[in-house]
Amino acid sequence: MTEQARQLIIHGTTLAGHRFRPSDWAERLAGVMSQFRPAGSAGSHLTYSPYAVPRVINGVNCVVVDHRLRALEPLAWKFVIEFARDNGLTIEGELE
Repeated sequence: MTEQARQLIIHGTTLAGHRFRPSDWAERLAGVMSQFRPAGSAGSHLTYSPYAVPRVINGVNCVVVDHRLRALEPLAWKFVIEFARDNGLTIEGELE
């Protein structure tokens, strides 16, 4: 049996309850993270990384970040966390 991946969800709503702009922020952030992939994967450079995927959850743009990104590239993990914090975005899940 495989261990379920832990995920962090960055929601496109601010802590003040406003929608975050621009409307394509999730795709942009996931695009920046697209270079980080599992070892040996031959994924296309035109696809998102499995570690940071844009999603719409309950009508809100989000980025789902896999905790394995932290071990693969700690600076990339730090970047997405600081992006969320700097922009006052709602974060769901454990940071550690």
